[in-house]
Amino acid sequence: MQPSPDEAEDRVLAGYRKSIDNIDAAIIHMLAERFRITQAVGAYKAKATLPPADPAREQRQIDRLRKLSEEADLDPEFSEKFLRFIIEEVIRHHEKARRG
Repeated sequence: MQPSPDEAEDRVLAGYRKSIDNIDAAIIHMLAERFRITQAVGAYKAKATLPPADPAREQRQIDRLRKLSEEADLDPEFSEKFLRFIIEEVIRHHEKARRG
């Protein structure tokens, strides 16, 4: 017996959703690793009495990732907003490390 068109579409949708779920999990793991590294940077900056933020580097990163976004056919505005959100969180962690 062949599946109905609705059941076949549900399998297709389920396949897409499984891929999305895998990608979401990978994003979470990559963010976790990124924050492990940036927390180490924050501890280093606190010990070396460096400022929590580095606006010049942040702008270079934003420029670089906007270009990568364009090359990947991803909205650079979205990418910048996403990166700025991450940078703000990193700076907050660095300020907390500085306070001890």
